[in-house]
Order: sequence, then C-alpha cells, then structure tokens
Amino acid sequence: MELTVEELKKKLDNGEELILLDVREPWEHSEFNIGGSLVPINELLHSFDQLEALREKEFVVYCRSGSRSAVAVALLKARGFKGAINLAGGVEAWKAAFG
Repeated sequence: MELTVEELKKKLDNGEELILLDVREPWEHSEFNIGGSLVPINELLHSFDQLEALREKEFVVYCRSGSRSAVAVALLKARGFKGAINLAGGVEAWKAAFG
C-alpha cells in the first residue's frame, strides 16, 4: 500500500495521529525531515525489537524517492508489521508539492 504526499499532508493537517518512519541516512534526515523517526534502512533488520510497538499500528515509511521505503515496507510486512505504508515519491515528492 502507498500513500501520496497530498494524502499524508491532509492527514497531518487534520491532526490525525500518524507515526512516520524515515529510512534514509542520518545526513539526509538532518538536511530535511518531515517529522519522522530515523531508522536507516541498513539498520532496519537489527531494529525490529525497537519497533515492536508499531506491529499493530498504521505507520508511514519514507525515504528520498520511495524506493528504499518500499523495500523497508516489504521487510516490515514480512516480519508481521501489517500497517506499514510507503510514502509514494518520498521526500522529493514532498518537496516538489510543498516546498
């Protein structure tokens, strides 16, 4: 499942409680972030225990373009995180739409 940046922005603007997970590298996260917690994709396989609280929740995973986050969502779903949703287009789409 994917969510567009417009759909995400609408949810955030409406005050919906959303969990955002940023799977980019720390330097990318520090340059621009839409509010997500950082778990770089190369650390994701070692972070499942830390993410256990998300197992039954809906949460949005993002990266620069949507590719790494799509892989992350597949890995998470394979480990039973049913509510993981990819942000289509990632941060680049967010910047293009909202600056």
